[in-house]
Amino acid sequence: MLSKATPAPIRTAALFAVGVVLLTACGGGGGTTSSADGGDQADGFPLTLKNCGRTVTVKAPPQRAVSVDQGSTEILLSLGLADRLAGTATWSDPVMKGLEKAAEGVERISENRPSSEKVLDKEPDFLSASFASTLAKGGVAPREQFEKLGVPTYISPADCIGKDNSGGGDGARTAPLTMDSVYTEVRELSQVFGVPERGDALVEKLQARVAKATDGIDGSKASLLYWFSDSKAPYLAGCCGAPGVITRELGARNVFDDTHDEWPQISWETVADRNPDVLVIGDLSRTMQTAESAEKKIEFLESNPVTKTMDAVRNRRYVLLSGQAMNPTIRTVEGLERVAAGLRDFGLAG
Repeated sequence: MLSKATPAPIRTAALFAVGVVLLTACGGGGGTTSSADGGDQADGFPLTLKNCGRTVTVKAPPQRAVSVDQGSTEILLSLGLADRLAGTATWSDPVMKGLEKAAEGVERISENRPSSEKVLDKEPDFLSASFASTLAKGGVAPREQFEKLGVPTYISPADCIGKDNSGGGDGARTAPLTMDSVYTEVRELSQVFGVPERGDALVEKLQARVAKATDGIDGSKASLLYWFSDSKAPYLAGCCGAPGVITRELGARNVFDDTHDEWPQISWETVADRNPDVLVIGDLSRTMQTAESAEKKIEFLESNPVTKTMDAVRNRRYVLLSGQAMNPTIRTVEGLERVAAGLRDFGLAG
């Protein structure tokens, strides 16, 4: 589920002024471009990647990167790159467990989507984001704006591969998301920063956690509903995003697996009619929409005349997840672990 914050308008003069500084700092530099797989660490730059329909060239490992989505930031922190982050933005949850100390040294320039001026004030040499809409018109600024100033940009492949973002909203999946897209992001970012061995190690840890969480589980008897935010017009998971990864890994069924929209808004009457066995509830710390926290969501579910008679509500079969665990990030693994534990607790794990 994407942030709905609207950034301030871009001021051309400010962009140009900071761009002069950035172009001077980044310098020219020749050399033959290599692929992400080419050369050893010393000879791997300039490095060229294909990313979300664009060719991205990074001349040297970034030293002043800005990550404008929480998911991307947490990957960089997990790779031990806090000292090379000049800023971060757009947070829906507390930082991932184990990264608290690393995050303390990184300036949070905005809780929601920052203006392009705030980003450029940090004089970044690289910009990363989790969502295509973050680096587009209506977001922080289009990728072209930063690239013209010599700032390479990178968007999570999980928001581009097998996904159509042209229709507005949170997009629609043309093919089911897999964890391979998340692993690709980890590996590519580690290559961009010149630490590929850290990326490989992190992917191995994530894969081991997935294997452990799914070992011996059979969720085929369970139907699930994922609620991200908003009680008035709730954002619920469609078939094929991060919740789809969790559901498929556990062999369960999403009651809205008939829609490919990432986070469609669906009426509570329709939800009650489908009557899921388990409600997977986003526990967000932000305050952008109604019923962000799990506490508020549960209060609504148990008082609303349409929802309070649902089996999952009457039996209080709730699994609480961070917002990041419901987005395509390394924390999707955290979501998988918690939903698996919930199914076992509810006697629905086979």
